[in-house]
Amino acid sequence: MEAPIVEIFSSFQGEGLLVGRRQIFIRFAGCNLSCNYCDTPKSQKSSYGTFLSDENVMEQINRLKSPDVHSISFTGGEPLLYTDFINKIIEKTDLKTLLETNGTLPDKIRELKKIDLVSLDFKVPEHFDNQYNNEVFENEIKSLKILIERKTNIYCKLVVLPSTELNIIEKIAKRIINEVNTNVSLVIQPVSPINQWQNNINKLFEFSEIAGKYLDVLIIPQNHKILKID
Repeated sequence: MEAPIVEIFSSFQGEGLLVGRRQIFIRFAGCNLSCNYCDTPKSQKSSYGTFLSDENVMEQINRLKSPDVHSISFTGGEPLLYTDFINKIIEKTDLKTLLETNGTLPDKIRELKKIDLVSLDFKVPEHFDNQYNNEVFENEIKSLKILIERKTNIYCKLVVLPSTELNIIEKIAKRIINEVNTNVSLVIQPVSPINQWQNNINKLFEFSEIAGKYLDVLIIPQNHKILKID
C-alpha cells in the first residue's frame, strides 16, 4: 500500500495539547480544503508528495525513534484522505498516535482504527477566499460526534486572526457543547507570524473569555514558529 508523503521527520510538536512533545511527523500530500493561512501550502496538492509504501514509512519511523519520542503525528495536507494507509501504520507501530485533521470527512473518520488522540481543526469563513460553506461546519460537528461516540480522546482547535469576530468564537463553542454534551477542550491558536498580535493582544483575552463560557479553553500559539524549527 502506498500514499503520497511530503516528508517524515522528528521534531517538537508546536501546537495543541501535545505542545513540546517530541514526535515523528508524517506529512501527507493532498487536501480537500485550501485555507489561506496554511503554513504548508505545497502539501495541499497530492502531486507534491512522493508515493511511499507503509513498509518504507515504518523503516523511516524506526530510524527516527529516540528515547524522548512520545508519538507519531499524522498531518498534512489532510491525512484522512489516506485512512487505509494510516490504519496500516497504526497496526505496525507501538508508538502512540495523533491525527491532525480538518474534520470535514466524517465518513473517513468512521473508517479510522483506534487512534490515541485527534486534533480537530474547526474552520471559519475567513479561512478561505471562496470555499467555505455551512457543510464544512456541519461535517466537522459530525466528525466530532463520531469521535465522542467512539470514546476517542479529542480536542478541538480553532485558528484565529486579528480580524476574527467574537460571535464566531461563541457560535462554535456553543455548538460544540450543545452537540456533544461533554468536556472537550478548545485550543485557540493565534495565526502566525505572532508579531501581528502585538497591537491585538487584548482580543486573545476576549476570545478566551467568550469560549470559556462553554468549554475548557487554551490559547496556544505555534511554538515551532517561535523557535524557528520544523
